[in-house]
Amino acid sequence: MTLRLMQEQGFSRMSIDAVAAEAGVGKPTIYRRWTSKEDLATAALEQLRVDEPPLTGTTALERLKAVLLNFRRSLLRPNGMALIGMVLAEEQHTPELLRLFRERVVAPRRAIVAAAVEDAIRRRELQPDADAEAITTMLIGSIYARYLAGQPIPPAWVDRIVSQLPRNGLTLV
Repeated sequence: MTLRLMQEQGFSRMSIDAVAAEAGVGKPTIYRRWTSKEDLATAALEQLRVDEPPLTGTTALERLKAVLLNFRRSLLRPNGMALIGMVLAEEQHTPELLRLFRERVVAPRRAIVAAAVEDAIRRRELQPDADAEAITTMLIGSIYARYLAGQPIPPAWVDRIVSQLPRNGLTLV
């Protein structure tokens, strides 16, 4: 219900009173579990993450693709990107909302992608001196960039971006 209220009203217009009323409880009940409106909102946004599927790919790069496909699926949920935009729009007025969002949603997702990239480097499926942080940012960023450009993000996009990573001792220039 918190997500629905944020989608309908935006963060600034959503109230703890409205959330409590929808839940059929009093405000004190809400505040016993969440310390602030920002805490409640980011806890709700955390629920948008799609659980990671078991990584059953035979190679580290196949497992990386599975992680990226899951990330894509999370972003493309109804209103997924709109809610991220709402959080970003609140940065000047409610910096705590963005801080908690980064801590609860962004950092765990980045860590999953980074771990998959680092595994591919360790297994020598990517160039041994590849920059894991840069690769992680490029992979995630390419998915956001396609969305913002109004371009579709088909599952094949993940294959395309992973195929561009430096492998077999070759450096991309």
